[in-house]
Amino acid sequence: MEFSFEVKKVCKQSGARIGVFHTPHGDIETPVFMPVGTQATVKGLRPEDLKALNAQIILSNTYHLFLRPGEGIVKKAGGLHKFMNWDRPILTDSGGFQVFSLAKLRKINEEGVEFNSHLSGQKFIMTPERAMQIENDLGADIIMAFDICSKYGASYKEAKKSAELTKNWLKRCYDVQKNEKQMLFPIIQGNFYKDLRKQCIEDCLPYAKCGIAIGGLSVGEPKELMYEMLDYMRPYLPENMPRYLMGVGSPDCLLEGYARGIDMMDCVLPTRIARNGTAFTKNGKLVIRNAEFSEDFRPIEEDCDCYTCKHYTRAYIRHLMKAGEMLGAELLSIHNLRHLTRLTEQIKEAIWQDRFLDFKEEYLKNYKI
Repeated sequence: MEFSFEVKKVCKQSGARIGVFHTPHGDIETPVFMPVGTQATVKGLRPEDLKALNAQIILSNTYHLFLRPGEGIVKKAGGLHKFMNWDRPILTDSGGFQVFSLAKLRKINEEGVEFNSHLSGQKFIMTPERAMQIENDLGADIIMAFDICSKYGASYKEAKKSAELTKNWLKRCYDVQKNEKQMLFPIIQGNFYKDLRKQCIEDCLPYAKCGIAIGGLSVGEPKELMYEMLDYMRPYLPENMPRYLMGVGSPDCLLEGYARGIDMMDCVLPTRIARNGTAFTKNGKLVIRNAEFSEDFRPIEEDCDCYTCKHYTRAYIRHLMKAGEMLGAELLSIHNLRHLTRLTEQIKEAIWQDRFLDFKEEYLKNYKI
């Protein structure tokens, strides 16, 4: 088996942990923030840029790559690692969330999902077996089971039906996934019903060999409700494998997630807000597009070690954004991603020192959400 996970340190103050996740394309030190490369690229950035900001692993999206260029082309290229020139670990989601959030029309039944592409309107059928075949062809190290993410505010009946389908589809994913160079992560669903979440964890455990994911959070609910659900689930989650909280990645959420024993997190937020002219800082978001920065010749953050802050000013980046120059979004993306990887490094240092709760309190005291 090419995958294993070992816990190196548990913070005495918080229970947050540092671990090493061994994969075929290298070790990942957790906790880890994972940049999202939906279309086999983190928008606007080269692999060299990602390595420079200490990205250990990136994500790609099964649904989007299935639609274009098609998993067959990626397979012919030698898999995602060669196709996109990335020699570190890659995770692919199953496409389930995108099917339910982007598809123009969809019909869900026990067999799978019939949906129309949001690009062309063409009709497709996605089953657990088909999702696994696509993910096998893409060749990522970590692959997600095909699941259903019920919307925030869903009724108990709807949430239960989605959780039961997710359970049944997980078994089918597991039965056809035979590639030992890929690790299948089950996904815990259940919406915001605690009994459904607990049952879903129990349903997932037999199929969780070296990793388990939490889906269906950060879907529009208040953050406090997400934290409450993470607190509830924590005692039931396995200790001997990575725990992945899907689609969550603002600085405050990283702190709160890691404090609750989460090991892996990802989000499109840092690059998305960069394209809108916004930067993460330790004091909250900075809207660089604002006129107040037109003659501000300081870096985005004085103590940041990213390429952007070492070489460019707020005034220059604002000029790029106002002029519609793509370099502006690239520079802000580099900074935002480095802000999160650097924050994670600082969190690890605090865990080693058994003072993570103190660090979290100090950080959030100055952070304006």
